[in-house]
Amino acid sequence: MRKFIMAALAASVIIPAAAVPTMASAQSAREVRESARDVRQSERRVDRDVRRGDYRAADKSQRQLNRDRRELREDWRDYRQAHRGDYRRPAYVGPRGYHYRPVAVGHRFQPSYYGSRYWVNDYGRYRLPAPRAGHRWVRYGNDVAMVNMRSGRVVTIHNGFFW
Repeated sequence: MRKFIMAALAASVIIPAAAVPTMASAQSAREVRESARDVRQSERRVDRDVRRGDYRAADKSQRQLNRDRRELREDWRDYRQAHRGDYRRPAYVGPRGYHYRPVAVGHRFQPSYYGSRYWVNDYGRYRLPAPRAGHRWVRYGNDVAMVNMRSGRVVTIHNGFFW
């Protein structure tokens, strides 16, 4: 009887604790969307105040915009932390002679670095925007870069994207 009571007590503690991360994850994704919306609204407010010549209000709106951007970054970090498994990929194996060097926008990759084996096809899973026509998301080390497939130039880069 004692074992039965202990098992029931343990189950009553474990089951609600297991349900909390899923609710927190949904809340975190919603918070990221809401923070992004707040940033867009604040940007519009700053632009409106500058157009009107109301620089005091523009200064106040700019401070609010900075706070909204900071909150968006924090929410995004929390989301990534809660979904670590999504951003953990197998070890990156680059082309022959590969040595990782950080890249920036404008860097030109050799074609072997943006071949089909390095494409990130499920960009929606990683909450990346859809690539433009003629562009692809490509994994480079633990980074992800949007590459122009004709020229090999990096258009956008997210350093340290994968764990």
